[in-house]
Amino acid sequence: MRENAALTTALAWPMPLLHLTPKRTLCHTAANPARSFEVPIEPRHFERKTTISTFESLGLPPALLRAVADLGFTTPTAIQLASIPPALAGADVLASAETGSGKSAAFGLPILNTLMKLPRRKTRALILAPTRELTEQISRHLTLLAKHTDVRVAAVYGGVGFAPQLDAFKRGTDIIVATPGRLLDHLARGTANLDDISILVLDEADRMLDMGFLPVVRRIRKYVRDEHQTLFFSATFPPQLSGLTREMLKNPVRVELAAKAAPVSTLTQTLYATEQQHKTDLFLELLKDNKIYSAICFTRTKSRADRVAAALSKNGIAADLIHGDRSQSQRTRALADFKRGKSRVLVATDIAARGIDIIELGHVVNYDVPLEPEDYIHRIGRTARAQATGDAITFVSSEEEPLIRKIEYILGERLERQRNPLFPEVSFAPPKPSVVYRSRSRRR
Repeated sequence: MRENAALTTALAWPMPLLHLTPKRTLCHTAANPARSFEVPIEPRHFERKTTISTFESLGLPPALLRAVADLGFTTPTAIQLASIPPALAGADVLASAETGSGKSAAFGLPILNTLMKLPRRKTRALILAPTRELTEQISRHLTLLAKHTDVRVAAVYGGVGFAPQLDAFKRGTDIIVATPGRLLDHLARGTANLDDISILVLDEADRMLDMGFLPVVRRIRKYVRDEHQTLFFSATFPPQLSGLTREMLKNPVRVELAAKAAPVSTLTQTLYATEQQHKTDLFLELLKDNKIYSAICFTRTKSRADRVAAALSKNGIAADLIHGDRSQSQRTRALADFKRGKSRVLVATDIAARGIDIIELGHVVNYDVPLEPEDYIHRIGRTARAQATGDAITFVSSEEEPLIRKIEYILGERLERQRNPLFPEVSFAPPKPSVVYRSRSRRR
């Protein structure tokens, strides 16, 4: 177990566990050995595996296999291999996996497999996600997976009109993907009916915790009948989630594919020391040579995102922004323009950026250092996808040095520090290695 310590995150409460071994992994529940699923996997390198298994071997029906093939997917990801078999068998699943790991198909394919066999015109599956962008992304993905079936999917979130959502509930749309706040609005108005829900999914539960949605999730849960299957996905499992998992899950199969502490080798990470008031000037200087051609710039607050985007536009840089105070139409348009290349820089807050899926992203710029190392890893994971190259640039003020130390501690290495082209004399000395860095495998 010691050599795999970095691959899993131990929780503080007893639950059935997905044990990771170098060649094969056993997904099981201790209470019922019959519900065991052996999955061939090499967890340290699953993102580079080309022949792990096939979707056909998972026992999916032809209609779903055709949709998977239409999307160009040939090999299931690790989370799909580990989660789909127990979900198809009707077990509750508690899974730890990052954004971008294939979670939508991991819960979407079992849902579609179940609903294909049932009559239409009843809402039987509910998926809760923290943001509008992620809700829309899941809805689009499931619609593509359902293209050869008569199962219908609808997205329900705030910032848009109620009318289309009312129609979706009235028609009994098979799968509803919703943000907790807007769904609770519908329940309070009496326009949503969850009496027939047989599958409940929570996606990115840790982000729902960060956004204060857990009380709302608990209220929504009361509208769902007791007999249902729950699929629970989260990148991390902070202690605050333990009570919710106990309430919502029954003898779950636990799948742990913890967030990778080390970014991919094709990603270059660079730090620039600069005082907070000079960050915008530094960003503009780095943009002059056009090496940064497509970048998401992360800020910690909405007001700072507004100021950065305005400063970039004032200096002739095509920029747009996404944050919680922007309307849904503004956010959708900003993302579409960025994908089409109309905007060179997309300024975003962490929460609003959830659900942004851009395959060819050259740069991530951390205008502010995130408060948690996990958010740093999540941010930089937006670039260098699918074995492409990418750059992550972080501006570090003297006040943010302790945050960088935490990030470097988790990564187990120092990040490269580049000379500030505007203020070369600015340098915040990093701490001595013996003080900050220890191998994770040596921790007690």
